[in-house]
Amino acid sequence: MSLPVLVAIVVLGIALSVAAVHFTGGSKTATLTDPDQALHRFAEDFPDEMVATVRLTADAKTAFLDLGRGRTGIVHSIGDCFLTRIVMAADVSVSRSEETNTIQLRLTDFTWKGGRFRFANAGDAQALLKALEARHAAREAA
Repeated sequence: MSLPVLVAIVVLGIALSVAAVHFTGGSKTATLTDPDQALHRFAEDFPDEMVATVRLTADAKTAFLDLGRGRTGIVHSIGDCFLTRIVMAADVSVSRSEETNTIQLRLTDFTWKGGRFRFANAGDAQALLKALEARHAAREAA
């Protein structure tokens, strides 16, 4: 078999495999339909946690849950699944973004570094930012 024919067969095979994965839902991204879905998903991994407030991002890919006692729960979509975390003051570095209603969150967790989160509601962004900054201020004062 000639090399050009072999290359064409391999390229076609890879393209068909990628297309099959995509069209069967393999490239689907999960989103949170409402705060209740975030609560249920978080409760699967942390059933004993009591959630006071749920704040969804504008793209519905992340939810931040106020757990009290200086802790925040996170439900974040990765592919078609959700990642859940509980973060504390020592785990988080947060800063304002130049975009309205947006915060940047950096985690010490090597499995997920955080990211940039935009909220539809300015009040949600400010409340989360204030809560996380207050935790940093308390930690730095100690």
